[in-house]
This record gives sequence, structure tokens and C-alpha cells, in this order.
Amino acid sequence: MTVLPSLRAELAAATERLLSTAAELDDAGVTAPSLLPGWTRGHVLTHLARNADGLVNLLTWARTGIETPQYPDPAARAAGIEAGAARKAAEQRADLEESAARLAATIEELPAQAWSAMVSALRPPPHPAWYVLVRRLRELELHHVDLGAGYTPANWPEAFVLRELHDCLACWPYGSGTVSAILLERPAREWHGLGEGPVVRGGSREVLAWLTGRSAGEGIRVVSEGPRATGEQLPSPPPWLTMPAPANLPTAPPDIYPEESP
Repeated sequence: MTVLPSLRAELAAATERLLSTAAELDDAGVTAPSLLPGWTRGHVLTHLARNADGLVNLLTWARTGIETPQYPDPAARAAGIEAGAARKAAEQRADLEESAARLAATIEELPAQAWSAMVSALRPPPHPAWYVLVRRLRELELHHVDLGAGYTPANWPEAFVLRELHDCLACWPYGSGTVSAILLERPAREWHGLGEGPVVRGGSREVLAWLTGRSAGEGIRVVSEGPRATGEQLPSPPPWLTMPAPANLPTAPPDIYPEESP
């Protein structure tokens, strides 16, 4: 048994939650601003549909061994999102559902050995194909919040939160850290040596929401000061997702991922 069945179950549930939210949006709701600057909800929904198709490309690469990029280039990715953003709600929902179904079918049909094949996002490092499921869950959960349609970080499943915190630490931008330490609550963990700045404390969901730019830091407090900290103000979070995947992931799907809490 590997982590694949549990990731697939998470993916199916996250997809259903997103489709349920999308089903509540009418034409005016789809064209309303999202929580992402400059993007409507239509931009977010179109991005999620094209993301599913891009990940189908990566799994096709894993299955065939023929390099099939997720997107031709960043400009093509942006153009695809812009082209579909203004569509009516029914078109958006159909595209979202159909693209998710194509990804689900590709996952279902992928041979066991292909999950260990190495693929690449638009940025390094390359990662094994099984991590595509983790990346899709990240897109679904974060952008579901970005719709600003009632789904918030408080709704994030615990498994998602703990995995993303683990990967956030694994990809930490030490050269541009804005805090020296994070004291996590629920579960109790401590991250030290992160950079120059204050020590902050907060619950796991609150910390993840802040680190990913999905909150202004509600529920997080400064508890002491680092070498260059001034006052008690919470700093801006460091750059998030500087890499699409941690380096040195196990090539074969592990039994559990992550093996340890963050």
C-alpha cells in the first residue's frame, strides 16, 4: 500500500467541494472579483480547469516517456486563463467538471511504474509523477479559498494543512525569511533558523493561511524579537512556493507522505 489511494481520495473530495461551490455561482457571481488582485472568479475557475489539463500533460509524459510540458510557457498559461475568464457560469462549471474528469481518468489509467517517472513544472526541481496529486490538491484548496465564495482556511482538511506545512518548510526561502522562528500550535512544533525577524506563534491553519497569502495574519502573534525585528508588528510573510516541489522527494510513491508532521 502506498500514499496514492489516500491522495486520490483527498483529491476526489476536494474536487467535489469545489464543484459544489461553483454550482452556486451565477453569471454575475462568476464575473465578480476574486480574492486574488486583478482576477475575477472566472479567472480562478479557468485557471483550475487549465491546471487540470496541464497536469494531464505531465502524467502523459510519465506514461509515455515523451516530454510533454505542463504548459508551453508562462505566456501561454496566462493567455489560456485570460481567454476563458469572461465565460458565463454554465460554461465555467462545465469546463471545470470536464477537465477534472479528464484528470481523474488519466490518474485511474496510469500504470504503476509511471508514478515513479520524473516530470517537470515550469520551474525546477523535477519531481516524481506521484507528486502531481499533491500539487493538484494544493491548487484546489488554495484557489477554492481565493474564490471568496464561503470556503475559507478554516475549511481546509487537517491532512492538507499538515502536508502543506511540511512542504513549505522543505522549500523554505532561507535567503529571504522574514521571521526567525515559527512556533506552531495544534500540533505543537517549532521551526527555528528561518531568517532574521521576530518569532511568531499560531495555529496550523492560521500559519498556513498567512504563509500562502490567504490571510493578513489573523490568529498569529509575535512572541519575541529576532536580530532585526522592530516593535511587535507581524512582518509580511516570506515568498511562498519558490519551488513547485521539495527537492529529493522519494522517486517511488511512499507509504506515507509526509512521514513526519511539520
